[in-house]
Amino acid sequence: MTRVVSVGNAVVDLLLELPELPRSGADVTATSSRTAVGGSATTLVAARRQGAAAAYAGGHGTGPFGDLVRSALGAEGIAVLADPIRDRDTGWDVAIVEPGGERSFLTTVGAEALGDPHGLVLGAGDLLHVSGYALAREPSGPEIAAWIGSVPREVVVLVDPGPLASTLPREVLAPVVARADWWSANTAEADAIPAGGFRVLIRRGAGGCTVDGVTVPGFAVDAVDTNGAGDVHVGVFLAGLGAGLDAVDAARRANAAAAIAVTRRGPAGAPTRAELDAFLAERGP
Repeated sequence: MTRVVSVGNAVVDLLLELPELPRSGADVTATSSRTAVGGSATTLVAARRQGAAAAYAGGHGTGPFGDLVRSALGAEGIAVLADPIRDRDTGWDVAIVEPGGERSFLTTVGAEALGDPHGLVLGAGDLLHVSGYALAREPSGPEIAAWIGSVPREVVVLVDPGPLASTLPREVLAPVVARADWWSANTAEADAIPAGGFRVLIRRGAGGCTVDGVTVPGFAVDAVDTNGAGDVHVGVFLAGLGAGLDAVDAARRANAAAAIAVTRRGPAGAPTRAELDAFLAERGP
């Protein structure tokens, strides 16, 4: 079975829906709040719900947030490959969602930054997800950079750089660029894509995405929360590749999955394979 493995960051999201962003010194009351497990966990959940095996190989702590991450992954049938890091809890963020669905994050770093992939065994059929958040942390970023050249060539490596990629030191970025097979970025991150031999997917929100310069149309929906949509897109795209789809067909499924996800609140809105198939059947070829 195809396995999607992430060396990213699974963290806890404290989600606040606000009527407006506060100005400096002001106090705004949230219209709703909840807790969810996000980050790389969202990517793995999305892949798992499409039928792919999934595994988390990043760092996780021994406190209550680490327990929450492991519980959420276990509930989806996602394996946790590394032992918990002692005396350090998993990090968390406050995810602020505005009325139009746009989100902003305030982040604290925890045990996920201590992830070390050395010892991780990958084989033919595996697809590796590398998160820019993990690359931007110390010491996980340098550890991934030192290890990634040893990843077997038959493993598909996808890098999701996130907003922190432009801050990465050259010694971390260069070996990742050299090994990447895919680079999946949103439009805000597109200008920071480095030169390399990898294929490029640019996520364009409601506009769909482009794959190697080919436009794959999106799907019009009424978005209520864009939190995690990019992670869902990456997970479903990887699951599609692992299932033998060509890149355009995998991207179309990823576009549809992200469209479904933004109609649901919280980062864990990835559809099941049956839900995604029904959505695509309704929308036509």
